[in-house]
Amino acid sequence: MLILLPPSEKKAAVLGPAITVYTGVLYAALDWHHLNKGAQKRAQSWIVIISAKYGLVRPLDEIKPYKEKIDTKKMRKPISAELDALNADLIIDCRSSTYQGVWTPPARKCVEIKIFTYVDGVKKTITHMSKKTRGEVTRMLLQSKTVPTTPQELFEIVSTQFECVLLEYSGNTPWVLEVIAA
Repeated sequence: MLILLPPSEKKAAVLGPAITVYTGVLYAALDWHHLNKGAQKRAQSWIVIISAKYGLVRPLDEIKPYKEKIDTKKMRKPISAELDALNADLIIDCRSSTYQGVWTPPARKCVEIKIFTYVDGVKKTITHMSKKTRGEVTRMLLQSKTVPTTPQELFEIVSTQFECVLLEYSGNTPWVLEVIAA
């Protein structure tokens, strides 16, 4: 399994493991310091963070804080080559739209996590708080006793804590797990 995360605009002030340098809403919800050792080990194996400065980083890779915007055109080829080489059975895409431009995963084995809420009974896309929910979903997967190998298994795990709908992939469009934020 591969979990793709965006970096965080908000960062710690000092050099450290990427998972602690990034301090935004997604990373606060992931709550690295309170994961047990097994979940942290899974995170190191499963999570890839796409950094505008460093390219692909794993949670424990040391990075310096930085302010840099992603250059999609420049980074697409090297990032795509690295991610294609990982050949994961299931890709859980928690990236923001800004970072989706650097790699297009195989649609049949990718599940894009999209976050919604209901306003006056109407389903609405949410942006900022979607980061929090993506962090919570990632944390849930790292703590799960079951490792999902299919989009359906992913849905089964996430639906234990969130209302959600799984939409099947079609052509070049990946699976979508629509998660309703509380």
